[in-house]
Amino acid sequence: MRLASYNINGVNSRLHVLTRWLEEFQPDVVGLQELKCTDEAFPIEAIRALGYSAIWHGQRSWNGVALLSRVGEPVETRRSLPGDPDLSQSRYIEAAICGVLVGNMYAPNGNPKPGPKFDYKLAWLDRLADHARDLLGSGAPAVLMGDYNIIPTDEDVYKPERWLKDALFAPEARERFRALVGQGWTDAIHSVHPDERVYTFWHYWRNSFQRDAGIRIDHALLSPPLAKRLKAAGVDRDPRGWEKTSDHAPVWIEVET
Repeated sequence: MRLASYNINGVNSRLHVLTRWLEEFQPDVVGLQELKCTDEAFPIEAIRALGYSAIWHGQRSWNGVALLSRVGEPVETRRSLPGDPDLSQSRYIEAAICGVLVGNMYAPNGNPKPGPKFDYKLAWLDRLADHARDLLGSGAPAVLMGDYNIIPTDEDVYKPERWLKDALFAPEARERFRALVGQGWTDAIHSVHPDERVYTFWHYWRNSFQRDAGIRIDHALLSPPLAKRLKAAGVDRDPRGWEKTSDHAPVWIEVET
C-alpha cells in the first residue's frame, strides 16, 4: 500500500496539479495539507471522479487538512488534537484506513519568534507528542504524516546558517521532533535514506528548486508495527517542477499489506 503526504498550498488553485499527480502517481492513501478553503468549497467531485473517497476539515483562506483513499472509506477517528487550545485552526485529521490509523497534520509555522505564534507552535507540538504517545500505547499500526514545519537536523536544510532565526529551525522545535521520534516512531525518509540530503520544500524565489536549495519539513513517522512493514519511502519531486504548482513535493511510503 502506498501512502503519501502532500502540502498542496491551495487545493482549488492547484487542483490541476493534484488531479494530474493522483492520476500519474496513483497513491492509495493521501494526506493533504493547506487546503485553504471552507468545507463547502472542497473539490470532492473531482476527487471522487478519480476513484477516491475523502474526509476533510477546511478553514477559510488558511490551513485545512484532508484524507483521500482509494482502498476503502476513511473511518474518521478525530479532527483535532486532544485538548487543542484553538479549534478554529484546522490542522489535524485522523482516520482508520485499510487497517492503518492515519494521522495527517499541518503543524503551526511559528514565525515570527519569539512571540505568541511561536508559543502556540510549541504548545501544539506538545499536544501532538501526548497524542502520539497514546497512539503508540494502543499498539495499532499508525502513521503520523504531514507538514510538521520542523527542519530536524542540519542535514535537512540547504544552508543551515540562513535558517537560524526561523521557527522551523528553532532548537525548541527540533528538540520536540527528536523527542517525538524518541518515543519509538520511525522517521521513514531518514530510515530509508540515512546518508542522503532529501528535501520536500523549495521556495518559489531565486530558482530554489532548480538549485536544489531546499529543506525537509514534511515527514512520515511510523509506529513499530507499521515500521516493520516499511518497504520503501521517498519524495516525488516531479510535481514541484510543474506549472503553477505547490512549493512542496509529496512524501510517500510503501508498506506491506
